[in-house]
Amino acid sequence: MKTLQSFIKSVPNCFRLIIFISLFLNFIIVFSTYSMANNNSKELKVGDQVPAFQLQNQDGEIISIQDYIGKQNLVIYFYPKDDTPGCTKQACSFRDQYEEFNDLNAEVFGISGQSVSSHKEFAEKHRLNFNLLCDKDNQVRKLFGVPTSFLGLLPGRVTYVVDRSGKIVHIFNSQFRAEEHINQAKNILKNLE
Repeated sequence: MKTLQSFIKSVPNCFRLIIFISLFLNFIIVFSTYSMANNNSKELKVGDQVPAFQLQNQDGEIISIQDYIGKQNLVIYFYPKDDTPGCTKQACSFRDQYEEFNDLNAEVFGISGQSVSSHKEFAEKHRLNFNLLCDKDNQVRKLFGVPTSFLGLLPGRVTYVVDRSGKIVHIFNSQFRAEEHINQAKNILKNLE
């Protein structure tokens, strides 16, 4: 032990920093590889059919995505957590432009892992006018293959635009540009009509 301590003391500070950075980067690479290896889901791509799923909304009602296929375009967005700054900004932007989405024959669904009561509180607090779906076990997130952010520590923020036939026509993935999800979805929907 004394030999190791004396060795560390004999190494100049700049080399200690290099060693520390090297170890840290190796940790990140190993952790990232581990996270990717344990993600058994396949990421959905443009052209894939949206998977069938049912989840409870903020009112406890069961929403089946299959009820909308053949009738409306869909905007399905996954977000990290209720009532956080980016998620609130994104949800309020969808709320404020919800009528425009309706005019484009599209229904909006927000999905995250919180409970029905959390979604209810979030929806009421911000007067959200669309369905928030509860994916408590992240089964639908895995079904879509939504990637995570920050070494797998933060659920990803991804928006899928689905045409009436149920085909995914656009995917936008950005953790930090929450409001851009709305603009991208509207632009794609305008080209579908």
